[in-house]
Amino acid sequence: MTLARRSFLSLAAAATAGVVAGCATKSTEIGATDAPAPTTSGSAGSAGSSAGGGAPLTVHLSGDTNMQELWEKALVPAFVKANPGYTVKVQLDLHGERDAQTQAKLTAAQAQNQDAGIDLVDAGFVQTLAEAGIMEPISVSNVPNLEGIPEDVVKAGNGGGVPYRGSSVLLAYDPEVVKEVPTTLDEVLAWIKANPGKFTYCPPKSGGSGGAWVTTVLDQNMDPADAEKLRTTYDQEAMKGWDKGFGVLRELGPSIYQKGVYPNGNKQVLDLLSSGQIAMCTVWSDQFISGQKSGLVPERIKATQISNPSFTGGAAYLGVPKGSAKKEHAIKLVDFVLSAEAQTLIANQIAGFPVIPLEKLPAETQQIFREAHPDVLRPGYLDKVGKDMNNEWDQKVPGN
Repeated sequence: MTLARRSFLSLAAAATAGVVAGCATKSTEIGATDAPAPTTSGSAGSAGSSAGGGAPLTVHLSGDTNMQELWEKALVPAFVKANPGYTVKVQLDLHGERDAQTQAKLTAAQAQNQDAGIDLVDAGFVQTLAEAGIMEPISVSNVPNLEGIPEDVVKAGNGGGVPYRGSSVLLAYDPEVVKEVPTTLDEVLAWIKANPGKFTYCPPKSGGSGGAWVTTVLDQNMDPADAEKLRTTYDQEAMKGWDKGFGVLRELGPSIYQKGVYPNGNKQVLDLLSSGQIAMCTVWSDQFISGQKSGLVPERIKATQISNPSFTGGAAYLGVPKGSAKKEHAIKLVDFVLSAEAQTLIANQIAGFPVIPLEKLPAETQQIFREAHPDVLRPGYLDKVGKDMNNEWDQKVPGN
């Protein structure tokens, strides 16, 4: 993968837009006020008359509120402005709490040749459903702006997932407390034990920054070949290798904030760091940098990447369900998200890594990312494997 890991201090100084606090779980419709109401199509995979320019497209998000803000405040308004008559409804499943139900809904709709009422999906399970044949096949023939995106990044979408942004999990810290910054996972673990109560992470089920922490500890304590296998394959035998890593996480409990408090979600962890209640935690690169530009994260707070191993990161993927009655128009939205305009919005709004070639972006944005340190973003586990990891963490780590 050729997505860059930025020099986070220089990027924080150069990024040009902040982030606005998101709202609770909701659906928001954005676009033409006189758009006609959609009609029901009985034939999955057929655009039909209900997919006219004014019929609402439904974008389903599985994640945190910063993604809701990205779509509602930046991507959708820009798309609607460039495509008069379109209306887009954004619905958020906060932290992906209903991912299993959403996947079942899409799978059942495909099997019954019906429209599930979702036209575009932004979720960690997109690649899984693409591999299962639930997502519309994507290539440069129907999404021209895929041209130039690294081949391995596109391939990881399993034919139906479209990479549209990248990010990485980092180690954030307060240098007023952390005098010698850890550079490896072993050093981080030693620091936590030597400074009880000054570190925490969110449960992996509630946020990817916690998921990356857990994944990295598990990876360090299992056979490397099994760890690599779990990035592409659901292998229960390989998952038995997690036992040692879960033991490390369990033993770490008394040294965690307030002897074992794991805040709900990425934002709550970052808030604890910003308020000085802890001195170190894992954070998403985009959320951290946006927080600094908006003033929610103090300038004194810094972030870095560790090694042996590094924290996980990679591309986020969009998918268009085959059964969508408006899939042609959803694909149009996907292609727009890969335009230079939209990729610049992503870089400015959430400091997301662009996936298209830098030369397609404005000079100012190019400069920001050319200052980044090129690196391979270490991917996390296959979505289904990650769900099992989350459940095992719930059972084996807190309160034990």
